[in-house]
Amino acid sequence: MLRFTAALLGISVAAAVVPVAKAADLPPAPIIAPPVEDMSGWYLRGHIGISSQRVRKLDNALFDDTVIVSEKDFDESVFFGGGVGYQLNRWVRFDVTAEYRHDSDFDGFDSYSGFGGGTNDYRAKKKEYLFLANAYVDIGTWYGITPYVGAGIGATRLSIGDLTDVNEVTGGGGYAGTEHEWNLAWALYAGFGYQLTQNWTLDLGYRYLNLGDGRTGDIINFDGTNAVYNPLEFKDVSSHDFMIGLRYRFGGSPAPMFGDEEPLFAKF
Repeated sequence: MLRFTAALLGISVAAAVVPVAKAADLPPAPIIAPPVEDMSGWYLRGHIGISSQRVRKLDNALFDDTVIVSEKDFDESVFFGGGVGYQLNRWVRFDVTAEYRHDSDFDGFDSYSGFGGGTNDYRAKKKEYLFLANAYVDIGTWYGITPYVGAGIGATRLSIGDLTDVNEVTGGGGYAGTEHEWNLAWALYAGFGYQLTQNWTLDLGYRYLNLGDGRTGDIINFDGTNAVYNPLEFKDVSSHDFMIGLRYRFGGSPAPMFGDEEPLFAKF
């Protein structure tokens, strides 16, 4: 009886060991990678903003070496626009935009000692239509906030006119109509997007914008005479723009909402 019990115990142990040994011979289970979020997709965008504009230099055919321009300021103005874009991946997106930039009032003043001396007090208006193709790099997303930088290039229709020129010393002056110029335009961007929902993103941004050169129509004296073609020329018009807008993305997966994402650029 003792021998029978020992034999039975040995058979039981062997039966338990064999499956374990066979399991050890099996290959490890394959590692299944988590699905990759699809960040690509088309989007629509719209924005409004305010501009702080500058002109580097004023010029005119009648300016001589004695002319000193002491004032050449544009008032702030508003603009609005929209466009369509494509999110290539988590980091890169592109869009094309069209924009209307409302009238900005210009105030200028110069003085001169030639031709008996005098001053010119200028008033004018400027506006633009702007068309840009833009590319952006989204640096990373933390708690729904995605900082970005970008650049754009395109064209602008720059219009300057409704000019009056009053010489307070001599009592003379003149006026000019509007001239339209098509120029190369380029822009640099910095800002951030905040994801409101899976499809809607709030966009807050800054843009440096270069609009090229502009000019008024020919300046005619108040008495209707004009001895030489002499528009007032605006050299190197630029703007510092501050914008707020919305982007609507069609379909796709939402951007990460929490701070578990590595940034695009390494930290040192």
